Amino acid sequence: MNFSTFFLRSFRLLLFPMALLYGLILKVRNYLYDRDVLKSTSFNIPIINVGNLSVGGTGKSPMVDYLVSLLKNTFQVATLSRGYKRRTKGYILAGENSSAVEIGDEPMQFYLRHHEIAVAVGEERIEAVPQLLYDRPATEIIILDDAFQHRAITPGYNILLTDYNNLYTRDFYLPTGDLRDNISSASRAELIIVTKCPHDLSAEMAKQLEAEISPLPRQHLFFSAITYGLLYHIVSLTPRTFSKNTEVLLVCGIANPEPLTTYLNEQTSSYDAMYFKDHHIFSIDDLRDIRNRFENIQVSDKIIVTTEKDAVRLVKFRQELKDLPFFVLPISIGFLFEGKDRFNDLIINFIRDFRNRNNHHNE
Repeated sequence: MNFSTFFLRSFRLLLFPMALLYGLILKVRNYLYDRDVLKSTSFNIPIINVGNLSVGGTGKSPMVDYLVSLLKNTFQVATLSRGYKRRTKGYILAGENSSAVEIGDEPMQFYLRHHEIAVAVGEERIEAVPQLLYDRPATEIIILDDAFQHRAITPGYNILLTDYNNLYTRDFYLPTGDLRDNISSASRAELIIVTKCPHDLSAEMAKQLEAEISPLPRQHLFFSAITYGLLYHIVSLTPRTFSKNTEVLLVCGIANPEPLTTYLNEQTSSYDAMYFKDHHIFSIDDLRDIRNRFENIQVSDKIIVTTEKDAVRLVKFRQELKDLPFFVLPISIGFLFEGKDRFNDLIINFIRDFRNRNNHHNE
């Protein structure tokens, strides 16, 4: 453990009284919602919520992307996100002139990948849902991104994600830990996914994790791992592969880069890295620093690699990037223990059951 990590952990421990107070506030808030003192609204449309109990990256964006890919050929799908770190406020429906600065990097990523669906942002989701349905009245299902702790809306289906390396069962409240909701809130989930597992996770270890998480009888537990795709150029989209002889400069502004750096260690002999804060808005000065760092790498076979999430904040420098070997590394989720078909069936069945109940009610 280096000095900065030790200092940060020690400082967070000193904030333990604040964490206790924060946890108490959360308990009171959830109690008021559970007792219907604070009101939660349901909508006459199937809503799937993807979220977590902690701050930091648990893989929500790849999960939303997976759901969109699963559903968009059968249903009229929309996504609704907060649009974290965008420089605008209020409800916005993404369009051809939208940018990551306007709607946020993750919604922009959804829009670029899935032009055929509605991608909207809005801090107040209780207000944004009716606006979205007004703009896109044909919408048949809404996927809420990162709204597990926002209880003003009661989704039809809750998917709770937890990082294999930082399970919510082992965490504590902010600011001492990373929890932003009570551990007991996990009971609201229909489905729990342990994300970012090693690909060779053993069945024995999975059983140990299941015992620790202790899902309720009605809850379904899955394990998933990150799957990396083929590199493609940020401007021309030209694909390429890694080589052990290629020197990589990693440009990364995500919450948890550890799985990515582990993957780079496996794919290359060595790499350099420039880390930025999560959701960092890149400036022309950043781009100049990246170029200088890249030019100082003293080998001929070298490339720059970034994430899809970072790429949507970098592509505004299209002219400056087109002549650089600047590549994007896409990711997706892969279910372990042959869980994919079971997961897909649960999602499809929820939507169909919801629609059948609604149709029966309206008759």
